[in-house]
Amino acid sequence: MAKKLILAIDDEKDILKLLQYNLERDGYQVLTAKSGEEGLETARAKHPDLIVLDIMLPEMDGLEVCKILRSNKDTKHIPILMLTAKTSEVDQIVGLELGASDYISKPFSVKVLSARVKNIFRSVEPKKDESPALRAGDLVIDKERHNFTIKGKPVALTKLEFKMLSFLIENRGKVFSREQLLDRVWEGEAFVVDRTVDVHMRSIRHKLGKRRDMIETVRGSGYRFSETEDVV
Repeated sequence: MAKKLILAIDDEKDILKLLQYNLERDGYQVLTAKSGEEGLETARAKHPDLIVLDIMLPEMDGLEVCKILRSNKDTKHIPILMLTAKTSEVDQIVGLELGASDYISKPFSVKVLSARVKNIFRSVEPKKDESPALRAGDLVIDKERHNFTIKGKPVALTKLEFKMLSFLIENRGKVFSREQLLDRVWEGEAFVVDRTVDVHMRSIRHKLGKRRDMIETVRGSGYRFSETEDVV
């Protein structure tokens, strides 16, 4: 498996050496740049997997570099971890609003740097077990094909029933009030009132047949999809 490529941009030679040594020790390939302009050129040419970017750069500061990276179609998706000697909350917020993934204040802990880098890579990596299909016992919802089956047999659901059942299964075990379901599922589909949820829920339960009890009513709170799969 190819090593992740990280570009470190900082005008302080000692900081660059510290970054390069520790990131390479963690198994990454590291490129360095001593200015914003050099960093932009390297990013465009090498397309790193992550950029560690100092805010306090001479001439072109890190915020401007971040803005330019985010405006270019070839570099806008590269995660950026900002290094800053500024402790002002405003500076941190500006960096995040410009598109930085995270920031670390100088002086920084090497362990914290390592953890932040790993966390960024975890957040952007696709989940290997991700699937368009939702499963609950022998109930299967294929969101890509808009298909619902019980024991492999297709069951017809309306658009709203499909969305509601999908939402409940995705969040199984959690209780949602009628208002929350209206907000999360209806999304302006039509003018509705609270009791409309009850009507759709009765219809879904009817179509679930022997598995109707998998949708539980929590008195005074709302509905949830059962975490257990004990059905006939």
